[in-house]
Amino acid sequence: MDLGWDPFGPIADIRDRINAIFEERTRQLRSQAGEARAWAPRVDIYETDAALVFESELPGLNRNDIEIEVTGDRLTIKGERKPPEGREYVRMERPHGPFHRSFAIGVPIEQSGITARYREGLLVITLPKTGRTETKQVRVKVE
Repeated sequence: MDLGWDPFGPIADIRDRINAIFEERTRQLRSQAGEARAWAPRVDIYETDAALVFESELPGLNRNDIEIEVTGDRLTIKGERKPPEGREYVRMERPHGPFHRSFAIGVPIEQSGITARYREGLLVITLPKTGRTETKQVRVKVE
């Protein structure tokens, strides 16, 4: 005999809702813990007629803390933001530690004309376009 109504149905719904809340909170905590260990600076990329330009905010880094490399069709930006020494933090929200970003370039570039400028926490990398493809590896000096 099918009554069409399950007397335990509302209890199961409540259990499912409570489980979903716990799962979401666990996901949030894991995400926050992961953010404390690793970070990746955001990068804006735009294209002009003459170049491909990458911009990234990297406040608190020294030029010597940033490595830029172009190999074939990839631009790689690496570095490390070191936490200030001699302080005991109650809360630390700004990310620190090593980072690594890599991007497909997607257009032929003139590797000998690549420039990188780092001023007031903003890194600007300019990759001039060319009609031919080069595949050698280039380390870029940050000005």
